Amino acid sequence: MELLLKKLPITSGQRHTCLLSKKHLTKIKILKNKSCYLKNNAGRNNQGCITVARKGGGHKKRYRIISYERSSLSGVVESIEYDPYRSSNIARVFSKKTNEHHYILAPNGLAVGHYIQSEIGKDDLSFKIGNLFYLKNLPLGVFVHNIFFPQKKTAIARAAGCSAQLVSKDTEYCRLRLSSGEDRLFKPDTQVTLGVLSNKLHKQITIGKAGRSRWLNRRPTVRGVAMNPIDHPHGGGQGKTGAGRPSVTPWGKLTKGQPTRKTLSNKLIIKRKN
Repeated sequence: MELLLKKLPITSGQRHTCLLSKKHLTKIKILKNKSCYLKNNAGRNNQGCITVARKGGGHKKRYRIISYERSSLSGVVESIEYDPYRSSNIARVFSKKTNEHHYILAPNGLAVGHYIQSEIGKDDLSFKIGNLFYLKNLPLGVFVHNIFFPQKKTAIARAAGCSAQLVSKDTEYCRLRLSSGEDRLFKPDTQVTLGVLSNKLHKQITIGKAGRSRWLNRRPTVRGVAMNPIDHPHGGGQGKTGAGRPSVTPWGKLTKGQPTRKTLSNKLIIKRKN
């Protein structure tokens, strides 16, 4: 069960701190063959130039390789674990058929001892949270996540608390309502996992102090109005003066209200996000 913990304000950094309880998670050694180290580039490209500002430092961590495709993966859930690289929890599954361990995204309600199935071709697949289905085999109104495209190797609805609701379906397309409010069409043979992802209270976390941000590979952010005119378009002036113009980036591009999506024309989008 997910709970928000507020710390006793012994220090100033704990006064407004609000974190998630991890008592329900299992502390276990990670799988060596299903994890790897990712080099921390600190927001720099292959030439060493900073392309993403305010990144650097952070705690040492290992990346868990998640089985998104889950081809013929069926087994018993051994543990529900914390993953430092993603907002939702992950589940460790042991497949007796292949005698291997795997990591999958843990939906809300999945517990140790549950048996999950991914044999999407079988007719006797039980209607349980965590099982893999085709969209055409699901009833209307259910919530799904990890909407996977085998050809593109991409997926939708993988963050904490995210899901998509099956609104309608026919022989050609199935209509899903995403967490953003967008209605989108998918092929009936799209692979999805039943349930809503765990850690739905992730957005309510209050970090509380700057040090915890540094542990998460985040460096301090300096306001543009506090800089010099040579460093930022908002900089300069006498005392605490405003920007005197709409908010822009250090390179003069508008930052508020401008679309950042490159391809807006998509025939499969029925309704734009809210």
